Amino acid sequence: MKNSVCILLFLFVIVACSSSKSSVSNTDKPKAASSNDTIKIVNEELEYEVIIIEPGFDFWLQSTAFPRGYYTQSYLENKNNFYVLEWNNRVRQPQIYPPNLYEMTINYEPAINYGYEVNYLIYNYMVYFQNKYNQRLYGHVPSR
Repeated sequence: MKNSVCILLFLFVIVACSSSKSSVSNTDKPKAASSNDTIKIVNEELEYEVIIIEPGFDFWLQSTAFPRGYYTQSYLENKNNFYVLEWNNRVRQPQIYPPNLYEMTINYEPAINYGYEVNYLIYNYMVYFQNKYNQRLYGHVPSR
């Protein structure tokens, strides 16, 4: 059965079944923040694919975010769970929160082991999103 998640705003995050080999690819090299960046992870074993399309995110990820391995997977999963819960609450309240930022819910299941890379990208996108759009989803957000 396919599991899919889409966040549509200035990004797309899609978690869906895939038959591709596990891979991580950045389709654009780091560019100025105004470029359209695409980051894609395909994991055959977990049958999930994450695609993030957000102007400036790839550049920020490579230049500003802490490197892979800085956080533990359990830390990332914990933060992502809180971020996604608040994100989904905001999607359900378009009269309070900007519907152009919170368009679709995210189907992030804490019981599923998405692996380090998926959690790393979701966490860093949430940090980037909060800083770029001056939003606070949960707790202290690094200002990197």
